[in-house]
Amino acid sequence: MNPSKVERSRVHRLTDLPNIGKAGAADLELLGVHAPEQLLGKCPFEMYAALCTVTGVRHDPCVIDVFMSVTRFMAGDAARPWWDYTPERKQRLQATEPRA
Repeated sequence: MNPSKVERSRVHRLTDLPNIGKAGAADLELLGVHAPEQLLGKCPFEMYAALCTVTGVRHDPCVIDVFMSVTRFMAGDAARPWWDYTPERKQRLQATEPRA
């Protein structure tokens, strides 16, 4: 759902979450997440790695941004567009890359 349309009190299904549509909800379900509250305490980077493992495909890293947006939202942060998290994701991944 578009983050500007999300009302926290009306979040009951995965597709009620910011930045989650049918495809995103299907990805979350593959990870065993069937309700928004199941996102509490989840690590978006671990979720991404698990999704890649489960599907056998390396997904676009922007999926991490989406996972960051929903885990943070469920932790109490405001609903924000997924791309707001791109700089943080890039910085964190760069910090963990092995140096040559």
